[in-house]
Amino acid sequence: MSAMTEYRVRRVSDLTVIDLQGKLDAFAGVALDRAYAQIGQEVKTILLNFGGVDLINSTGIAVLIGLIVQATKAGRRLLACCLSDHYIKIFRVARLSDYIGIFPDEATALASRQESESQL
Repeated sequence: MSAMTEYRVRRVSDLTVIDLQGKLDAFAGVALDRAYAQIGQEVKTILLNFGGVDLINSTGIAVLIGLIVQATKAGRRLLACCLSDHYIKIFRVARLSDYIGIFPDEATALASRQESESQL
């Protein structure tokens, strides 16, 4: 059995950050569902912080696809930060990067978000 995926939900500016820790596998679905349920209806952008994630396997990718579907239906945008180079490549090959903006760290994601809003 896999170690439990842990998460923390926090608000930064106008978006919600979900800090993930542990393994993103079949068991991670429960943790992500709980984290997603904690987000208020008014939140339009969610930043997934992968800084504490040790492993993302194929079922973890499927869990992320489910989250993408859920967020898209709710009109929410997903961002990701702190992915290793290996997982950035996987996100690109699996085309997750078509639906999740990828940033090297949280500060860059926040700055990018603020820049895009100032251009509106």
